[in-house]
Amino acid sequence: MREANAERRRAEAEAETRRAEAEAESIERTATGINGFDQMAMGGLPAGRPTLVTGTTGSGKTVFAVEFLARGIEKYDQPGVFVTFEEAPAEIRRNFASLGFPIEQWEAEGKWAFVDAADSEGEERFVIGAYDFGAMTARIEHAARRIGATRVAMDSLGAVFARFADTGIIRREIHRLTSALTALDVTSVITAERNGEYDGVSRYDVEEFVVDNVIILRNVLVQERRRRTVEIVKFRGAVHRTGEWLFTIDPSDGFVVIPLAFLGSAPVPSSTTRVCSGTPGLDEMCGGGFYQDAVVLLSGPSGVGKTLSSLKFLEAGAAAGDRCLAFAFDETRAQVLRGSAGWGIDLKDMEERGLLRLVCDYPEVASLEDYFIRIRRAVVEFEPQRLVIDTLSALERIGTPRALLDLVIALGAVVRQRRITTLLTSVPISRVAAVQTPSVARELSSLTDVTIAMRYYQTAGAVQRAIAVLQNRASAHDAAMRNVTIDAEGMHIGDPVVLLDSPDTVGMGRPGSGFTGDDL
Repeated sequence: MREANAERRRAEAEAETRRAEAEAESIERTATGINGFDQMAMGGLPAGRPTLVTGTTGSGKTVFAVEFLARGIEKYDQPGVFVTFEEAPAEIRRNFASLGFPIEQWEAEGKWAFVDAADSEGEERFVIGAYDFGAMTARIEHAARRIGATRVAMDSLGAVFARFADTGIIRREIHRLTSALTALDVTSVITAERNGEYDGVSRYDVEEFVVDNVIILRNVLVQERRRRTVEIVKFRGAVHRTGEWLFTIDPSDGFVVIPLAFLGSAPVPSSTTRVCSGTPGLDEMCGGGFYQDAVVLLSGPSGVGKTLSSLKFLEAGAAAGDRCLAFAFDETRAQVLRGSAGWGIDLKDMEERGLLRLVCDYPEVASLEDYFIRIRRAVVEFEPQRLVIDTLSALERIGTPRALLDLVIALGAVVRQRRITTLLTSVPISRVAAVQTPSVARELSSLTDVTIAMRYYQTAGAVQRAIAVLQNRASAHDAAMRNVTIDAEGMHIGDPVVLLDSPDTVGMGRPGSGFTGDDL
């Protein structure tokens, strides 16, 4: 009997879970149109409900609120009302013109309406507890009905609630406000301040209990660099992706969630066309070259031949008439041109023929997210058939390992959609005490199609180079570790390496052991 009751309760619990999941999936959504956010929200914001967006100063709250209305007009022809408690409408029009939002034009067309609730100079300050939202909600309702609004954005409640000392009053007034917005049958976004990045959800610790949906924007200082993330704390009764997701605010693209903004495109069939790597011996090791849409990771210590391999890859592309895009970090343009000329590779000529765009920069001048946006924009504008990033390891200095992985995930989605053969170089974990920065190459190898490792080894009192293809998805490849020589003509791959056991050589691996995880 006890077992039967337990089984019945378990069946009832499972049935209730299925009903709750079905109800959550059936909730109507309003797509925000914000890059990557709707994928994160699994369809958009729950329709007809207010959503609280909280964050510290500079986290992107106003950008989110403005984009929510602007993208609704641009993509879905849904008019919106913007309620401002701090910035004047003229300032908002001017500040967001850089994102290409013609707010003044939309106002003239009856698609955008402002409700200016900001204090005017000389306006009497309300005494604590005397503020009444009745007049303001009436103005919002009038503006919404006048233009047929389906969206409302309010930025920011902190300017009003700073006048109240009693959190009970704040909670009651927020409830009145959200009830009024729900009665209007609009999907709304309400911004509010936080005291710290990981210090509660909101400043007064009551706002989140009154609304059904809560989103947190963070602007955290990590390794002396700012890192913005967005997290959906709750969508009551609606499914959504959990955890913090990296985002950036781009001058052209606005609010962009990485990598989700680039993973929703329709899949493109995998290519069976092979392209030349620029090194004949490497083509043989990879079964005839790289697949046209392959993402290749080439890892090895400094001086082993990574940059030479990337230059030969570009040269082979130009010889085939392919447009090539190259990002070189930690070297100036003059250094890159000098180094390529030493191998007889004329990058200037390739540029003049329109077959190369070379970008040289130091990572520290921008954030990791900004670099991704720059790379993607260059890909869209230049439409290359080949892409080189030399090296990813330089980007590790300006971001967390998780952020770098997100960049590679997003980059993979972008280049595979366009069938761009991509070569990424990376420096492995070093055994030299002075270089102990963590490497994410092991994780990166799982995101790439081809994984190639180069290393030094010592034999007969001489330092030699070796190369191995550790992974080549959907293709046969040479599993041998082969000798590499470099001369004035470039890189040559020779016979398999025969190693004898000998004591470890600092920074050169363990002779006789072949390639290990440390070689990534």
